Amino acid sequence: MSQKFQKMNLLNLKKQPSWVIWLLGACAALLMIFYAAIFLVTVVPANSNFAASSGYKVKIQPKSGLSNIARQMQEQGLSVNPLVLQISARALFVGSRLKPGTYLFPLDAGLGRILLQMARGDRVKESVAIIPGMTIWQVRALIDAHPALIHQTRSMSSKVLLAQLHLAYPSLEGAFFPDTYVFDPEELDLVIYQRAAQAMQKQLLSAWSEKTINSPLKTPYELLILASIIEKETGRPSDRNLIAAVFLNRLKQGMKLQTDPTVIYGIGPKFDGNLRKADLSRSSPYNTYMHIGLPPTPISMPSKESLLAAVAPADSKALFFVARGDGTSHFSTTLSEHESAVDQYQRKKTSPIQQH
Repeated sequence: MSQKFQKMNLLNLKKQPSWVIWLLGACAALLMIFYAAIFLVTVVPANSNFAASSGYKVKIQPKSGLSNIARQMQEQGLSVNPLVLQISARALFVGSRLKPGTYLFPLDAGLGRILLQMARGDRVKESVAIIPGMTIWQVRALIDAHPALIHQTRSMSSKVLLAQLHLAYPSLEGAFFPDTYVFDPEELDLVIYQRAAQAMQKQLLSAWSEKTINSPLKTPYELLILASIIEKETGRPSDRNLIAAVFLNRLKQGMKLQTDPTVIYGIGPKFDGNLRKADLSRSSPYNTYMHIGLPPTPISMPSKESLLAAVAPADSKALFFVARGDGTSHFSTTLSEHESAVDQYQRKKTSPIQQH
């Protein structure tokens, strides 16, 4: 801006009546006071019963207007004037940007800081992690015990929960994709199950689309079952595709899978960690030492890697494997080679586990 133009503005300002200048100054002062007030004046609890050690936790429902947000804050213990909140939100240009969710507002926060926090969507988040290899008993116990969830499914039977999830499976086992699910506090636990089931269906169908034409697996559910066994048998990720090859080779030849994790699953939650020889001869649909083919349901929640291994196994003719004791396995194509490996890695031990 040129000096000449600045001088003209000053001259024009001086020509204005003194009351106009005074009014402009007063308005500017009032605006400064207003903005200072909404940021510096602390929002306080409406009653002494409001528990706030680290901050004020407030939940705002979806599709809430400004007056409704003010009402919800009041109902949850904060002293907020609806008219002041509406004026403040519009003055900060966030009237239409306030996001729903659960917030933890600092104890010393003014209304302006609270509104900007809501506009950013800086909300409280909780999470629950389903780990690959977990069984349905472990998943349900995990979700049932989470303190931030509303427990709608605790008393639901597996059959009812399957219906709620629109799954035509004989069991909930294997139905939930292992991942960390982030959610707002006081979310329904059914929503977590829905998200995990949808994620598993997406991963399962994606893997199924990569199945080779010579695979013995006939349905996506059979893929889910095999992947769950691979998940429980894998001690080291680099062995996963070889383990898949062994089981697929056995299925093609009509051999028994003879895998300990299925027997353990058949024993159920009462399994004490020690698989005995008597367990291997006990009749059970999950005893793959006695029955040819896959068990009737998955035995765990398989990872994406296990799903993919079941449709893209290693190029191997191996029919046997035995655990070396260091997390890896030794793979064999003949029974004699396998027996030698068992002598080397397992026969000197007392446990019969991990001989296939």
